[in-house]
Amino acid sequence: MPVNSALRSMAVWIAYPVVMIITLSIYYGLAHQGINWSLASYIAAIIGGVGLITLLENILPYRKDWAPNRAEVQSDVTFMILIQVLLPKLLSIMTAMWLLEYVKSAGWALDEWWPHSYPAWIQMLLMMFVADFPRYWLHRAAHEWTPLWRFHAVHHSVQKLNWINVGRFHPVDKFLQFLCDAMPFILVGVSYEVLALYFVVYSIKGFFQHSNVDIKLGWLNYLISGPELHRWHHSRTIKESNTNYGNNIIVWDILFGTFFLPKGASVGDLGLLNRHYPMGFLSQMKTPFIPGLDKAQQDGNERL
Repeated sequence: MPVNSALRSMAVWIAYPVVMIITLSIYYGLAHQGINWSLASYIAAIIGGVGLITLLENILPYRKDWAPNRAEVQSDVTFMILIQVLLPKLLSIMTAMWLLEYVKSAGWALDEWWPHSYPAWIQMLLMMFVADFPRYWLHRAAHEWTPLWRFHAVHHSVQKLNWINVGRFHPVDKFLQFLCDAMPFILVGVSYEVLALYFVVYSIKGFFQHSNVDIKLGWLNYLISGPELHRWHHSRTIKESNTNYGNNIIVWDILFGTFFLPKGASVGDLGLLNRHYPMGFLSQMKTPFIPGLDKAQQDGNERL
C-alpha cells in the first residue's frame, strides 16, 4: 500500500540509510551471538535486501509499471541463485583451494600488502575504493568494446529495474567481475570478518542500486553509486547508458568524465535497442555467441 505524501517526502530521504543500518545491526547481532560470519552476512542480506527492499518497492515505488511479472521473477530468481550467489561462492572456494595454496607454496607474501591491523570497517571501505578502480575500467570496456558488450548486454536486457534483476549477468561477465572485486582480496588474506562485512554492504548497495524504490541520496550521489545514477546507466539511449560505471563509488566516473545526472530529468525507456532480445535464462547463456543479435545504430554509434 503506497504511503501518503507527507510520509513519502520523508521516506525518500531516509530509506537508504535506515535499511543499511538495520541490516548491519542484524549482521553484527547475529555474529556476536556466535553465528558464523559468512552465515550471518547472508541472513542479514536476505532480511535487509529481500525483505525490506521488497517492502519498499511495494509502498514506495519509483515507477509502478516497473513491478516484475511472474515470468520475469522466475527468470531473475534463476539468475540470482546460479550466477549471483552460487557462482561467486564456487569461484571463491576454487581461489582459496588452488590459487591461494599456490601463492603460499611459492612463498609470495601477498598478505603483507594489506593493512590487516586496521578496524574491519576501515578495511571494508578500503576494499570498496580499491575494487572499484579495475571494476570501473572493466565495466567501461564492456560498453565500449564489442566482444565484452555481447556478454554484458545480458545485464542490460532488462526493461525495468527492480532489486531482483540485479543478478542478471552472463557467467563470463560475472567471472570477470570476480577477478576485480573478490579474488585480489582473497589472495592478500583479507579476514572472513571483513569479507562478510563487505558482502553485507555490497549486497544492500547492489539491491538498492537496481531497486524500484523512490529514494534520494542528495550529495551522496557524488560519492556512491546509487539508484538515481544507475537508472541512467540502464537507459536505452546509448549516450546516457555509457555513463555511471561505478559499482560501489562514483568517484572514478567524476574523474574520468563519465558521471551523468541531469537535473530535473527522468530516465526514459530502459534496455537494449533490440526489443526482441531473448530473455530466458538458457537463451541468454547463448546470446553472446550470436553476432549481430542486438546490432543497432543510434546517434551514429553502432553497438551490439
